[in-house]
Amino acid sequence: MQLPNHGANPQNVYQQLGLKMPTEVFDFSENVNAAGPPPFVEARWRTFYPLIQRYPDPDGEPFLTKVAYFHRIEKQAIVLGNGASELFSVLARRYVNKRVIVIHPTFSEYERTLKAAGANVVPIVVDDVINYTLPMTQLYQEMVYADAVYICTPNNPTGVLPKKEELLRLIAYGAEVDCELVLDEAFIDWVSEDHSLIGDVAHNPHVIVVRSMTKMYAIPGLRLGYLVASKIIVSELKAMLSHWNLNAFALVIGAGCLDEHDYCQQAIDYATNQRAWLQRFLHEHGCRVTNSVTNYVCFSLPSNQHPDTFFSFCLGQGIVLRHTKNFMGLNGEWFRIGIKDVTAMTYLHNCLQTWFKANKG
Repeated sequence: MQLPNHGANPQNVYQQLGLKMPTEVFDFSENVNAAGPPPFVEARWRTFYPLIQRYPDPDGEPFLTKVAYFHRIEKQAIVLGNGASELFSVLARRYVNKRVIVIHPTFSEYERTLKAAGANVVPIVVDDVINYTLPMTQLYQEMVYADAVYICTPNNPTGVLPKKEELLRLIAYGAEVDCELVLDEAFIDWVSEDHSLIGDVAHNPHVIVVRSMTKMYAIPGLRLGYLVASKIIVSELKAMLSHWNLNAFALVIGAGCLDEHDYCQQAIDYATNQRAWLQRFLHEHGCRVTNSVTNYVCFSLPSNQHPDTFFSFCLGQGIVLRHTKNFMGLNGEWFRIGIKDVTAMTYLHNCLQTWFKANKG
C-alpha cells in the first residue's frame, strides 16, 4: 500500500489507492487547530490587501519584534522561516558530512532533509511508544560521537511530551561532549510555555529550538515558523536563506496571532476534552493509545484487527486517518487522529463504533 508521506491533501490518498473519494470527507490526517485561524484574520482580511503591492519587510517585521517580545529574547537570536519546513531544510546544511542522531518515531522531514544535505543520520528508536520514554543510556553513548541530536517535543506522531528534566540532562551532556540539540517545539503551544526550552538557549549555545505557527493558529497556507539559537548560529543560518523568504501577509498575521491568548486557551481546553474522550473510547475497545498532550492521538488496534483493512474501511466512510507506514518504530500498525470540530468528531465516533462492533474478535 503506497501512501503519501504527510498528512493533509486527502485526495492524494484516494488517488494513490485507486479509490473513489466520497462526496463528504473528514480529514483527520492533519493536525492544525480545529477552530480555524483567530477571528481577527477574517475580520481584518480586507485591510491586508494593500500589502500585496509592497515588498515584505526584509528583516521580517512586525513578526520578528513580536516573537522577541513573546519569548523575552533578543531579535538577534531569531531566524524566521517560510514554515518550520524551510528552517529544517536550511538547518540540515549545517550538518553536511556530520553525524546526527534522530530519535524515532518522529517527523519524517528531519531525516529527509539531513540525508539530502549529506549528513550521516543515526536513527535511535524508543522502546516505549505509549510514553515515548527517551533511551537516555543509549543517547549518552551515541552523543559522544555525534554532532547533533534531533528531538521532537511534544513528539509527532505520538503527541507525548518528553520529560523536561531529561531534556535538560541531555542539554548539559551535550555541552560536555560538543553535541548540539535541535528541539522541534511545533506542538508545544498545546501544553504550556513552561515546557519550552527557548529560555535555556541563551545559556546553552549548542541548543537550537524550532517553532511553527501553523498548528495552533491554523495558518498552514501562510507558511510561517521561527528558530531560536545563539547569535553565531543565527548569523550562519540567515546567510543561507533567500532574501524576502517570508510574505507580507504571514508577517502581519503572524504578529497578530501572538496576541491571541484567549483563543489559544480555548483551543487547548477543547483539545484536552476531546482528546480525553477519544483516548478513553479507544482504550475501552482494546486499543493501545499514546499519552498524548496535544491536539492529536496515536493508537494501535487490538491484535485481531488488521490495520490496512481498518484504514480502507475508514476511507470508504469518508474518514482519512494519518497512516504511520513511514514512521520508524510504528511501521503502519498505528494511526494518528487529529482533533477536529464537534461534527467531525461525532462522525468519527459513529464510524469507529461500526468498525469495533463488527470486529469484536
